[in-house]
Amino acid sequence: MLCRLDDIPDGGARGFGPAPGGFTGLFAVRRGVQVVVYVNACPHLGVPLDWMPDRFLSADGSRIVCATHGAEFRIADGLCLRGPCLGERLERVMIAIEDGAVLVPEDAGL
Repeated sequence: MLCRLDDIPDGGARGFGPAPGGFTGLFAVRRGVQVVVYVNACPHLGVPLDWMPDRFLSADGSRIVCATHGAEFRIADGLCLRGPCLGERLERVMIAIEDGAVLVPEDAGL
């Protein structure tokens, strides 16, 4: 289990450290009961996207923003809309939501 749905603020995002033995964490963005989870690595340099803990979104909450170079990504599919990785995508993690728990594969982010 990654977390409970209620652990992610509605309209916001939350980051999660790497799994034991892993190097890259994950982050989740929530809109109501819809959640998307991505590997926390920019496709341009592989650096984490958040500039502070749980800070992944633009000021208006409409896009994911890379703290290193300002690349902007569409929340729904991780497509880079602006920046040096234009046209590339964040690595999406398949999830399931069961009884309010957000579940990810054990090897997510490895």
